[in-house]
Amino acid sequence: MIKKYVHMFTLAVLAGIAIGIGGTVYLSMENKTAGALMFTVGLYTICVHGLNLYTGKVGYLVSEPAGYLAQLAVIWLGNLAGTGLTAAAVSQTRISGIGELAAAVCEGKLNDQLHSLFLLAVFCGFLMFAAVDGYKATGSPVILFLGVAAFILCGFEHCIADMFYFFAGGVWSVPAAVRILVITLGNSAGAVLIPFARKMA
Repeated sequence: MIKKYVHMFTLAVLAGIAIGIGGTVYLSMENKTAGALMFTVGLYTICVHGLNLYTGKVGYLVSEPAGYLAQLAVIWLGNLAGTGLTAAAVSQTRISGIGELAAAVCEGKLNDQLHSLFLLAVFCGFLMFAAVDGYKATGSPVILFLGVAAFILCGFEHCIADMFYFFAGGVWSVPAAVRILVITLGNSAGAVLIPFARKMA
């Protein structure tokens, strides 16, 4: 059992690193539309290599046993560790200046209302489930690129990406942690909408 969770955590850390790389690409590009599309390198890597991303897994909660909640908690923590490792590594390189851009991104999140962040996270969760499940069903990466680009360009909130931005911007605090938890709940609520509707059929 311990080995299973260690493996799960490791794959989650790698997924967090992949999202951190996507966030680094986004912050590094002046053209935000192109940056939004390139961010998808993170999710595409996760889907191709079977890594564990919280927002790609939580939608299946409605069809899994109660023990799945523990798995989701391990994955969330692994994603947190992975984004933190990526931000720490980037801060030691010549591109460390993206930290200022990340801090600017985080300022908007820290100044936003919690209900606003929750609703924006619901929309993101909906899109992320549609993207990941669509990729599983079709094998086409197009839905991944469209889903990720859409949530970024709309300003929707993704808890794992936001973890990276808070780490990269060096702005973790109690208010930041509260916002990550609220966004996590919103992503979770949005991700289960389609599976829940299917289950009711």
